[in-house]
Amino acid sequence: MNKYFNIKILSFLSLAVILTSCMARQKNERPKEVINENLFRTDLLPKDSTSMATVSWKEIFTDPVLQKHISTALANNLDVRVALQNINAAESYLKQSKAAYFPTLSAGPNYTFQTQSLNSQSGQLLNNGRTYRNQFDITANSSLELDLWGKLKSQEKAELANYLGTVSAHQAVKSDLVASVASAYYQLLTFDDQKRIINATIALRNKNLETTKALKEAGTLTEVAVQQSEALVFNAQSMLISIDVQIALLENTISLLMAEPSHAIERTTISAQKMPISLQLGYPANLLANRPDVKASEYRLINAFELTNAAKANFYPALRLTAGGGITSGQIDQLFSVNSLFANVVAGLTQPIFNQRQIRTQYEVSLANKEVAYLNFRRSVLTAGKEVSDALTVYNSQDGFISLKRKEMEAYKNSVEYSQELVNYGLANYLEVINASVNQLNAELNISNAEFSKLDAGIQLYKSLGGGWR
Repeated sequence: MNKYFNIKILSFLSLAVILTSCMARQKNERPKEVINENLFRTDLLPKDSTSMATVSWKEIFTDPVLQKHISTALANNLDVRVALQNINAAESYLKQSKAAYFPTLSAGPNYTFQTQSLNSQSGQLLNNGRTYRNQFDITANSSLELDLWGKLKSQEKAELANYLGTVSAHQAVKSDLVASVASAYYQLLTFDDQKRIINATIALRNKNLETTKALKEAGTLTEVAVQQSEALVFNAQSMLISIDVQIALLENTISLLMAEPSHAIERTTISAQKMPISLQLGYPANLLANRPDVKASEYRLINAFELTNAAKANFYPALRLTAGGGITSGQIDQLFSVNSLFANVVAGLTQPIFNQRQIRTQYEVSLANKEVAYLNFRRSVLTAGKEVSDALTVYNSQDGFISLKRKEMEAYKNSVEYSQELVNYGLANYLEVINASVNQLNAELNISNAEFSKLDAGIQLYKSLGGGWR
């Protein structure tokens, strides 16, 4: 009997192996058409195999106060902590997918009490009255599905890709956070610098107002010039209020990034900032290794691909081995007798035939999800290339822009001095002084904004290449 049973099992498993060889699980390959050498515009820059993205953020942002803020944000930020919990959840699913190769096992004692109805057919056939039956047993059941078509393997790889995707998503959150804190910090320093400029302008305009009043007393100017000078003072004072509001709002934003209640932010000065950025962009393919959001998108594509393999395997028969055994007896004192032992082993192939189209629907949906994942991956790569090009364009243009704005400011500054002298001698209209003063202030503020734009473009270039999470 045992020999016959063993032959049956071996024959069954041999058939399974033959069937398995008819269907090999498809292997995932990275889409070659997604990456090309023209991904971002670097016509005037030599390409290098290395990239500034591989440099730690501590080497890019050398201000010790900024480093402290970034470290606090990385430790406390709520989005970072949520991303860590997503990693934990994905890791649990990955462990579950690996455990699918092992058999399930359940065991436990049972007690059954049974008596028949006297009004039932069987009860009426037995005229000796009601009977009572007790059943005691301790049973164990085990089940194992053999991975004939690679379904379990595909599910494991899908969960692995999902796990690695959450790790990359966590890195992407860190990269965004580092860039956000640095950008907000530099913007705060820029507002401080603009506040200094406006305060100096207010002092200068108050001095000009006193001069205008004196010239009016001397009969050189009219009350119109006095009112215009006073209006310039009010204008600068209103700009100061606006700057103070923006500083407070930005401090609240940085506090939120650090997961702290809103408070004043410690800082240095904009003139102390030096970003040691070497424009080593690396090859476009580096974005796949360095940029975590692109990696996360690729892992989602792998996940969708493997889930499609698993859905396709559902069309084929599943081979399941089940076994049960234990001890059972109608008398509890005979439960642990050798005669109470029982066992059974079942091997069976289950081929789905009619299941309300569920398997085909699942497969078609998995194909659609795979195409969506591919398109999203392609878009993430193109977006990364665009962001590199944008940041590089802004970064390279700021030096020339700042130089011209400094010349413009000097010209307006001289214009204010010359026109004021002419007014003092009654040789010019005071409106010329007003226009030159307004233009000088705007030029100074434009220089301050341009210097911030260069710093921010450096931050965005570093982030767009995939830096900040190391």
